[in-house]
Amino acid sequence: MTTAELPAGAAAAADASLRWHPGGPYDLLQTLGTLRRGHGDPSIRVAPDGFWMAFTTATGPATLRLASTGPAAAPVIEARAWGPGAEEAVRAVPRLLGRDDDWTAFDEPAFHASLPRMVVDARRRNPAVRLPSTGRMIDALVPTVLEQKVTVIEARRGYRYLMYRFGTPAPGAGTVAPADLRVQPTAAQWLRIPSWEWHKAGVGPQRSDTVMRALRSAAALERLAVLPAAEAAARLQTLPGIGIWTAAEVVQRTHGCPDSIAVGDYHLAAYVGAALTGRRTDDAGMLRLLAPWAGHRQRVVRMIGLSGFRKPVFGPRMTIQDHRNH
Repeated sequence: MTTAELPAGAAAAADASLRWHPGGPYDLLQTLGTLRRGHGDPSIRVAPDGFWMAFTTATGPATLRLASTGPAAAPVIEARAWGPGAEEAVRAVPRLLGRDDDWTAFDEPAFHASLPRMVVDARRRNPAVRLPSTGRMIDALVPTVLEQKVTVIEARRGYRYLMYRFGTPAPGAGTVAPADLRVQPTAAQWLRIPSWEWHKAGVGPQRSDTVMRALRSAAALERLAVLPAAEAAARLQTLPGIGIWTAAEVVQRTHGCPDSIAVGDYHLAAYVGAALTGRRTDDAGMLRLLAPWAGHRQRVVRMIGLSGFRKPVFGPRMTIQDHRNH
């Protein structure tokens, strides 16, 4: 979609805009899709006219619309933003879209020679993917904590409830932006949520207490965004209730970390083991399998996911537990 093809209201009303050249193939949905907490994530909408996001910046809330124009081999990303935080949102677009994500070493022929064929083939078919970097610690941390030790379905159901109950409409929602687009609560707003609302969302005291403890140090949390990913992850783990899994899931999104692995994930180790050896494995086995590609382990896992490989099902699905009446 070119600038001339943008909806008239969107083209006229943007408070800030930017054109970013990725310098090669680029796929918005493949790159930013990992930020979505399911198709029902209220803060992200994928629409025919672009990829919509809403979030809070230091200068206020912003709605951001991203669309790819031009040839697939050398597109231009059109960014338009609305709201008090529009200028800051637009300035962060290149980093968000993976400007600093360098696949050069991964794509070296010698490195490819060490990789499983499925990974090499997946990279060949998906040259347009980047690892995004939001720089927004709280936006990544809260929904990740909600996903601790429960099914993804249960966690996302609770997150949607809290977002619609305590989030705020995105700037321009219903006019230039999708009507149901929401901005995640600020740290102060999260801290004001009463215990019974967490209960209604199906979020137990352990997870809600972790969120509350972490957000009492919200300013310090946000400063972690400027640190190297490994240091940020280590500092996150000094907070009670935040371990290696949560820290890895956060810095994958906030820092575009190419190496962080979610140790302790309910499915990941078995999935990686089955993909690379045909057999399930545990966390220690997964780390041994990925060790030859240290520095790029998250890239390897991402390519396994894009390869289309599906792990054989050996047992029943984890059941969703409703703790709201207990």
